[in-house]
Amino acid sequence: QVQLVESGGGLVQAGGSLRLSCAASGRIFRSYIVGWFRQAPGKEREFVAAVRWNSGNTLYTDSMKGRFTISKDNAKNTVYLQMNSLKPEDTAVYYCAAATDLTTYYSKDSYDYWGQGTQVTVSS
Repeated sequence: QVQLVESGGGLVQAGGSLRLSCAASGRIFRSYIVGWFRQAPGKEREFVAAVRWNSGNTLYTDSMKGRFTISKDNAKNTVYLQMNSLKPEDTAVYYCAAATDLTTYYSKDSYDYWGQGTQVTVSS
């Protein structure tokens, strides 16, 4: 069993930055992948980025590559999402999720464990 707790959300002006954290308790197996998703009001939950726990290999959705960076700290069992050059359209609840690594890492249905989410609001 894995528990995930996100933090670091808040209100920021357009062009600003935030760093989200996802702290995992329980055992993160080397075969796991940890991802970030986001959901804006009235929209589907969408994939943002993911990191493979054993290799550190990172995966991004094309539209966010270059602005967002995912990283992990094995010693702290924590995954981070650094978000730069934020835009109002980045406003959403951001969720951390974990699953046994699959090729369908971009699908929310592939993930077994979810955090409660953290709100990110970008003002114009």
